This record gives sequence, C-alpha cells and structure tokens, in this order.
Amino acid sequence: MLKLCLVLPQSQPSTATIFPMPRLPRYTPEHAAAGLDVKFPEIETWPNQFPGYEIVIDDPEFTSVCPKTGLPDFGIITLRYQPNKVCLELKSYKEYLHVYRNLGIFQENVVNRVLEDVVRWAKPVWAEVKGEFRPRGGISTTVVARWPRARRDKKP
Repeated sequence: MLKLCLVLPQSQPSTATIFPMPRLPRYTPEHAAAGLDVKFPEIETWPNQFPGYEIVIDDPEFTSVCPKTGLPDFGIITLRYQPNKVCLELKSYKEYLHVYRNLGIFQENVVNRVLEDVVRWAKPVWAEVKGEFRPRGGISTTVVARWPRARRDKKP
C-alpha cells in the first residue's frame, strides 16, 4: 500500500503536489534471529516415577520484548508434555522463563525456543508449547509448536 502526503499551495487551492511518504526500515535478518543465540540456564529435572500421564504448566504472566520496536510482549505460555524418564523442576522452569523478560525476541521464536529447550532437558515422549500473546496494535497472536516436529517435505 502506497501512502501519500498531499501538499496544497495556499495561493492556488485547485492544484496539489503529491510527495510519497518515506518508507520505514523493513524487518531484517538480525531482527528475525534476535534472541536465538542467548545462552539460557539449564532447566533442572527430577526422575519420573510413573508412566503415561500428562503435565500442563501455565505461565500467565510471561513477558518478552519485540526486537524491532522494543515494546513489551505480554502473554500466556502453556507447556503440555508427557514425561519419559524425567520431569521438569517447576522453579527451574520458572527461572528459565524469567530470562525472556528483557530479551528482544519474536513471539514465534519464543514458543519454538521454549519447546527446543524443554525437549533438550526433559526428553519427553511428546511436548507442546502454546503462546497466547496479548494484542498489540489491535492484533493478538497464538503460536503453537509441537514435538516431535512434523517432517518437512523435500523440495523438488
């Protein structure tokens, strides 16, 4: 969509000159990768005692920061998983999520990074992370990532 700025000369109200509005910088690869190279703390685990059940953990006060605008992102992060040999220690998981508080990272990357780290430390049978982010600019976002990951079809 092209935005235009209309300037009307005061002496001739019937004529106008149209100047294009300056373009704002686009998102860059640096914006897209922001926050992904941060070293997060280990999520501690403890030995699972029972097979075949599901754990659901909600963080209703999750915050991070948009890497482009610097504005805060507020949301709910929900982790669902079936433990295998170990379970996540809740305080450790809470401290892990707290690292995102002042981190510039896209919402989609938050959800996928949390999933990757949960899988790395807990090695669950399966896991799902859902991020429900509050509206910013009138738009809310829900991002869901699952493990095991769906296989990508090879390009021809």
